Amino acid sequence: MARAAAVCQRKLSGNLRSAVAIGFSLAVFALLGLGLTLPGLVHAAASKPILVVGDSLSAGYGVKVDATWVALLEQRLARQGYGYRVVNASISGETTGGARSRLPRALELHKPAVVIIELGGNDGLRGLPLKQVRSNFEYLIETSQATQAKVVLVGMRMPPNYGAEYANSFHALYGELAKKYDVPLVDFFLDGVALDDTLMQADGIHPNATAQPKLLDNLWPALNKVLTK
Repeated sequence: MARAAAVCQRKLSGNLRSAVAIGFSLAVFALLGLGLTLPGLVHAAASKPILVVGDSLSAGYGVKVDATWVALLEQRLARQGYGYRVVNASISGETTGGARSRLPRALELHKPAVVIIELGGNDGLRGLPLKQVRSNFEYLIETSQATQAKVVLVGMRMPPNYGAEYANSFHALYGELAKKYDVPLVDFFLDGVALDDTLMQADGIHPNATAQPKLLDNLWPALNKVLTK
């Protein structure tokens, strides 16, 4: 009698599992038929990632996450009907060398359609040799383009701490790279911001929350060249 009861219980358990599985499948199809989706089921596959590889200017140092230019970018893309999601892989203090070591994994993980490279400021402030900085940038651009991602290069300027020749050559590097690899260029990301004390934090280095829309506006014309709907 006990053996028969156990067999019966196993059959009932199996039937119950099958019924639950079938019921779940029907529920999913019903949701899809109504134009609804389960979280992450369709949206993640449909959206195209934009990968931001930057330093503190993109990591949002001293600014609330939802007030950064990166967050504002995602909001603007949504308002204008672009099917992109923004992945922020920026780190405060990042250099081109640091990003060089991290980029391959980020590309593999996110498979971005667009890569925004906002780097170089920390390299310049440390007075790193321009040959080294150029080599790192070339790697970042070439590696991104090898995955068929569109690249946007964000330019920076340096104060003349290391002499006018270094500062001028540093800024010119961005234009040379943009021309060589045929990528859109933001000439100077902090244009209209860097010399305005009302838009800078107390350290005089990082833009404040009020400056974030301006940073996005500085980036937008270059980024818009590679966006598709």
